[in-house]
Amino acid sequence: MQAKFPAGASPGILVIRILSIKSCLAGARRRSVGCVGLLTFTSISKLAYWFAVPSSSFPRPLLMPLPATPFWRSHSCLLAVLVLLGACQRPPTPSVATSNSGAASVSIANPVLAGDFPDPSVTKVGDTYWATATTSNWGPIFPLLKSRNLTDWELAGHVFPATPPAWADYYFWAPEISQEGNKTYVFYTAHQRGGNLAVGVASANNPAGPYTDHGPLVGQPDGSIDGFPMRDEQGQLYLIWKEDGNSVNKPTPIWAQRLNDSRTALVGEKHELFRNAPDTWEGNLVEGVSMVRYDGYFYAFYAANGCCGAGCTYATGVARSRTLLGPWEKYARNPILVNNDTWKCPGHGTVVERQGRWYLLHHAYAATSQQFVGRQGVLSELTWTTTGWPEFRGGSTPVAEQAAAPQLRAVVEEFDGGVLSPVWQWPVEQRPSFVLRGGQFHLTARPDHVGAALGVSTTAATYTATATLLQPATIPASSRAGLAIHGDPDNALLLVASGGKLQLLQLEKGQHKTLAEAALPNAPAIQLRAQAQQGSQFRFAWSTNGTTWQNMQDGATIVSGTYLPPWDRGLRAGLVAQGPATITAVFERFSLNSQPQQ
Repeated sequence: MQAKFPAGASPGILVIRILSIKSCLAGARRRSVGCVGLLTFTSISKLAYWFAVPSSSFPRPLLMPLPATPFWRSHSCLLAVLVLLGACQRPPTPSVATSNSGAASVSIANPVLAGDFPDPSVTKVGDTYWATATTSNWGPIFPLLKSRNLTDWELAGHVFPATPPAWADYYFWAPEISQEGNKTYVFYTAHQRGGNLAVGVASANNPAGPYTDHGPLVGQPDGSIDGFPMRDEQGQLYLIWKEDGNSVNKPTPIWAQRLNDSRTALVGEKHELFRNAPDTWEGNLVEGVSMVRYDGYFYAFYAANGCCGAGCTYATGVARSRTLLGPWEKYARNPILVNNDTWKCPGHGTVVERQGRWYLLHHAYAATSQQFVGRQGVLSELTWTTTGWPEFRGGSTPVAEQAAAPQLRAVVEEFDGGVLSPVWQWPVEQRPSFVLRGGQFHLTARPDHVGAALGVSTTAATYTATATLLQPATIPASSRAGLAIHGDPDNALLLVASGGKLQLLQLEKGQHKTLAEAALPNAPAIQLRAQAQQGSQFRFAWSTNGTTWQNMQDGATIVSGTYLPPWDRGLRAGLVAQGPATITAVFERFSLNSQPQQ
């Protein structure tokens, strides 16, 4: 925790900090306790003790320590209650990350990676930063993004742009990009065909690719995930990873083992660095280790507890050691990065330095859109204390001032190039077949699951997606084609043409349910529209001219998409064509326009 209030911060943050400390000490599994819950969570006498008596056995006071005099001892309970009540009455002031390093003050307009970018990692190659992130069960696998300043990113391609590595089938998680010499390496997690989760590696002569896969390095019976390369104090190269014990109700050791020089195999014996302490804030797991070496120590930044969904409890901690193999000491003030009113469950990222300033590029949920957009890429600045430990400003992810909020880019696809834009994704195990020709997108239908599916990651809780389907009357009753809000191949909301009708369909757990129907108009093209609010509440409409819209249901009727997102992914808006492979749906335009997150 922070040893003092950051300048300009509100007492509202104090409640969060004290709450986090007491949750840590009591081993609380959930971190969403309010002010009233806090007063029942601990005793006033202990709160007074914190304010009056600094102690190495408790987190340090969050304000300047009070003198240990009879007056302060007798009035400290009252002071603690007054501070808590004031904190309950005022929301936290939005924070902006700044540095005292002497460099100019910098504002971070989070998210820097808007949309579904879990487990981001970053490295610097020359004067350019390269990043990647989890794609899970969406392809193409692992985006490659580049930036000169860590805040403005351009999607340059993918590690595996066409097909998965031969040994893996799904759950493409936690890619860790690194550079050494003239080689770029990506250590990543994937599910082995016929096996469990394993850590593999791919390399390239250029960070933009193409990448050559070298197969899995380690796959323990309970699963192995979150690989990270690190050289020890002697210059020997090691792979750091997590044993996925939480998947079978076991602990989650963090291991280190030597890598050969070509990074194609582990050698020697593995060594445990540390593991989760279940009776603390860490809960049932630690994972996502990112290491740096600073001032004679190795520092391991790690995430702990529940990563995903509406009930997530994720936070970030740190441990350090003089030598890579330990002994490792966890920071007494962990967790060092926790929730605020805007960003929830921050964790799993990579530490990076720029111009003498230190940052963690990690993921967090936006409170306004949570799991419906997914875990977005955010940047949090850290500084080094006089005791050598890192701390994050305000103890949570920076919140951009309204004037500095990032502008969300609209996606407008006219299909007028010969290559599909890299923003499009598809189910990694059901890659669709398509052709771009003459400003049109020809999508071949699939009979299984939702059908042939493509989507674009949503970036905000409020957005509008539209698609133009050509010759809708040619889609027979045995098939369907149109606009979709995708959760996964078995969960979607669909507005489609089929057998002379427009149909609004709910696909849940592979079962279709018709929500509304309308006669298909006699027109050469039809525009289909989905409007989202709160990330999960939808209205659907159609038009033949793009000006006059007809609702598929009563204008006041909302279609709920709360069931759509899988546990680890956000929603995609896009296209669909279901039916035999003899059917081709032709699209002329797609757009996705988002409103900024408030």
